[in-house]
Amino acid sequence: MTAIRYSRFPFAALSALAAACVLTACTVGPDYRGAPAVAPEAASAASFVRTPAQGVTPAHAPSPWWLALSDPQLNALIEAALAHNPDLRAAQARLRESRAQLQQQSAAELPKIGASAAAIRMREPNLGSFSSSSGNSGQSSSSGGGPVTFYTAGFDASWEIDLFGGTRRAIEAASDETQAVGADLADAQVSLAAEVAQAYIDLRDEQQRLAIAQRTAELQQQMLTLTEQRRARGTAAEVDVERLTTQVENTRSTITPLAAQVEISLDQLAVLTGKAPGALDAELATAQPLPALPASVPVSDPTTMLAQRPDIRAAERRLASSNAQIGEHVADFLPKLTLFGDLGFSAAEPGHLFRKSNFSWVGVPYLQWNVFDFGRTLGAVHGAEAARDEAEARYEKTVLAALQDANAALSRYGYQREHLVTLQKAQTSAGRSAVLMRQRYRAGTSSLVDLLDTQRAEFLAQQNVVSGQADLLKDFVSLQKSLGLGWRTSTPG
Repeated sequence: MTAIRYSRFPFAALSALAAACVLTACTVGPDYRGAPAVAPEAASAASFVRTPAQGVTPAHAPSPWWLALSDPQLNALIEAALAHNPDLRAAQARLRESRAQLQQQSAAELPKIGASAAAIRMREPNLGSFSSSSGNSGQSSSSGGGPVTFYTAGFDASWEIDLFGGTRRAIEAASDETQAVGADLADAQVSLAAEVAQAYIDLRDEQQRLAIAQRTAELQQQMLTLTEQRRARGTAAEVDVERLTTQVENTRSTITPLAAQVEISLDQLAVLTGKAPGALDAELATAQPLPALPASVPVSDPTTMLAQRPDIRAAERRLASSNAQIGEHVADFLPKLTLFGDLGFSAAEPGHLFRKSNFSWVGVPYLQWNVFDFGRTLGAVHGAEAARDEAEARYEKTVLAALQDANAALSRYGYQREHLVTLQKAQTSAGRSAVLMRQRYRAGTSSLVDLLDTQRAEFLAQQNVVSGQADLLKDFVSLQKSLGLGWRTSTPG
């Protein structure tokens, strides 16, 4: 069977045309010049505005900031959360998805090549014909073909030449978005580490205050028992017994909500580390002291903070992505050149399929230009420009919020340090007052009312100091989070 022939279009010409298009291609749309400067004076200052006079050191802070608290259980919990937390695994999956989309987008620059093969079997119709009138009048003859089989095999390819950089802009936008999603993952790590630390501090705070309440209730119960014995001997009044009973019950009333809150914190830590509620009870139910706060906290300068905060990096990358999308849409104004090619074999017998005489090829350059679609394209360009302006505004807001966050965290940390000193002085004074009042009460020189007042003051001062220490630790954690610390440089592939 004779192969189908096409007008020859030399491969060399196709190659030269493609090379010329690629080498002379331009990239339309605005080039990304970087993020705008936001609050330049505050962002480039040597220190934050609200840096306290004491308790901080101007130095680069380490990323695994929790190691400074010297608490092995806290370290283990944060490591477990970073490895098993469901929200973090979801963020990792989003990063893998974004990388896959970038891979798909990058493939648009490459030719598309396909292969095909077919065996076609058909039957030709019968055709009747009549003879001439000389001698065969009234006679007819027919001829019909039998089944026909036709075999084909070949390769086809198409390649859209990126004349004006529309595809390159799309790849640029996808790459920037992938980097933004990677920064989102780092931001999730920062938030998770801080959340675990704060939940752990809450747990140790509640356990400490619960222990104080239980110990105080026991001491008050002992005093109540002694007073009841004195009343039985006639040396104490009924009103004294009632007053002590009221104080004991008031103290006990604080135990139940604290015990419930301890269990809630245990369950919160279990879920944060990817475990079922109650899974950490055996490990953490025993009361332990609060983590030890370092004497001085290293705090970097605003420039370093802005460079390492993942949410700022994510906002900046999304700004770059939206800028590239403008060029992607601008390219739709311009013509598109696509090269088509086909190599094939066709024959009536499978054994003859790959003979040279049955070989055919075709090469076609195809130019397309949507001349009458400018209104839709113009709307897409304007939409992309508006999206870029929105991304720029979001970036500026993120930077300003980061500066506010860091300064607020520093301010809270500095004032909480001073507040804790005041609480500790009050506790020392309340403790001395309670000791002196107990001595006077035993000597009979002070009333039971005075003794109860000093005991309530001592109990409250002890609770306040523990809560103040926990608040200072949580302010330390918030400060590390505001500085953008706690993320890992390694990301899943």
